[in-house]
Amino acid sequence: MRTLTFAVSISLALGGAGCMMPPQGAALVQQTAQQFNFDTRFGRMELAVEQLAPKYEGEFAKRHRFWGSAVHVTDAEMTGMKMKGPQDAEVGVRIGWYRIEEGDLRMTMLKQHWHLYPRGWLLDSEERTDGDIGALGENVKIVAPEGPVRSAQFPTVRLGTD
Repeated sequence: MRTLTFAVSISLALGGAGCMMPPQGAALVQQTAQQFNFDTRFGRMELAVEQLAPKYEGEFAKRHRFWGSAVHVTDAEMTGMKMKGPQDAEVGVRIGWYRIEEGDLRMTMLKQHWHLYPRGWLLDSEERTDGDIGALGENVKIVAPEGPVRSAQFPTVRLGTD
């Protein structure tokens, strides 16, 4: 009886340990990409740079230099992920953002290229695939309207006055 109890205890312990395995493969790159985009969305670039491949660090800093100052990111949402082999993945991300001086909400779709290095999944590159230009530091000329700006409201009409 004692041997049976011991065998059952060992089986449950080993079975329970299997449930607590850390994510691997596609689940790990998805988790890494989600955390990376969450960190960049909230301006925690010091945490995000830990997930960058060394060859992309300089380009990333250049492309994201206005995030948190002139460009405010309102949302970063993963739209999909595709494994391109056991060590490469593409992740789609939708970025909601606006320029502080304008206030118009814009959307940009990005494709991020992730690679599995010895220290884990790291972002190799990213590119804009659709949406508004300017989120990744592209050179955009902002043109101010000529002449006085018309009010978007109807004029006030007062009844009963001359």
